[in-house]
Amino acid sequence: MGKNKSYQFETEVIHKGYDSNQFQDSLNPPIFQTSTFTFATAERGEKRFSGEEEGFIYSRLGNPTVKVLEERMAALEDGEAALAFGSGMAAVSAVLVSLTKTGDHIVCSQGIYGCTFGLLQMMKEKYGITHDFSPMSTRDEIEKAIRPETVCIYVETPINPTMKLVDLELVCSVAKEKGIQVVVDNTFCSPYLQKPIPIGADIVIHSATKYIGGHGDVIAGIIVGKRAFIDEVRMTTQKDIGGIISPFDAWLLLRGLKTLAVRLDRHCSNASKLAEFLSEHPKIEKIYYPGDPNHEDYPIMEKQMTQPGGLISFTIKGSKEDAQRFMNRLELIKIAVSLGDAETLIQHPATMTHAVVPENERKKMGIEDHLLRLSVGLEAWEDIRDDLASALNGI
Repeated sequence: MGKNKSYQFETEVIHKGYDSNQFQDSLNPPIFQTSTFTFATAERGEKRFSGEEEGFIYSRLGNPTVKVLEERMAALEDGEAALAFGSGMAAVSAVLVSLTKTGDHIVCSQGIYGCTFGLLQMMKEKYGITHDFSPMSTRDEIEKAIRPETVCIYVETPINPTMKLVDLELVCSVAKEKGIQVVVDNTFCSPYLQKPIPIGADIVIHSATKYIGGHGDVIAGIIVGKRAFIDEVRMTTQKDIGGIISPFDAWLLLRGLKTLAVRLDRHCSNASKLAEFLSEHPKIEKIYYPGDPNHEDYPIMEKQMTQPGGLISFTIKGSKEDAQRFMNRLELIKIAVSLGDAETLIQHPATMTHAVVPENERKKMGIEDHLLRLSVGLEAWEDIRDDLASALNGI
């Protein structure tokens, strides 16, 4: 692949960051399943540890298979560099630990993933690092949430699981004026549907377990940003806390990435049809789907996303028990957390992904007891629809 030639996303997702000539002409990147690397001489080892010479030392600090993944993800997100982790939460933790110190403050989007909420609570209780939630719907709302000690704005968009969108251009504009870093969890979109860095974000995070991997067989995380920041995290937070990815898991992500565009086109197509079906069903109270023209944030979707994504949240007419009875009647659709897999998955946020969030905070986030989140898979959409219809008609 020409080093200086520009290719379309669908091409880069297959080829970027890998030169088969450097790896015995292997079509696919080899798995360097090694913990350590040897040095020809003691002097070479000294130079590598001092940074005078590039090269691998120990797989906690860098690995050839992982490097291919990191270079590919950096290119796909239009960032300078990337760093891979053993989980999405390892990536989130590394970013927030690297950016903060005791007494600092974080502004967060109105809703966030349950484990991210738990991490923020721990940072507050143990280290005095505080946070506040903001709807971020207007410049005034964002500015009012910022304090003198605010060091970063942490954004999910779409927000998990309410599918509310945050205008990244607006947030980044305010943050730039204040000299504050913007961190965006881009898990729900992947770089195929949304690229926060060209809009102005400083750091992008992925739970690569989801759409990046795409097959429900790996746990991983990715961060993308400026090279100086990524290098700092690599040689401090990641090195010392140790939330690294294994070479085999990196290889699985590289394999998954090859079909990212194809998979997401199908996820989005299926979701669009199923959202229309659900919106017309008499037992559905409300749907939350960015591709719905009636969604309050539809204009934001059109501005910063190429497609609405493969997730739909909706409320059943009834109680939590009605929602659970509906889930239990499903046959094709699997009850499971996570998303972005080939299989269609459904989960109950209030008692599953966001169970750690206190009830009063869940309500503020818009997470009702009868809210469900559907990760639309790659099956024939008609079969997914029929399973939903059968379960709905039985409650």
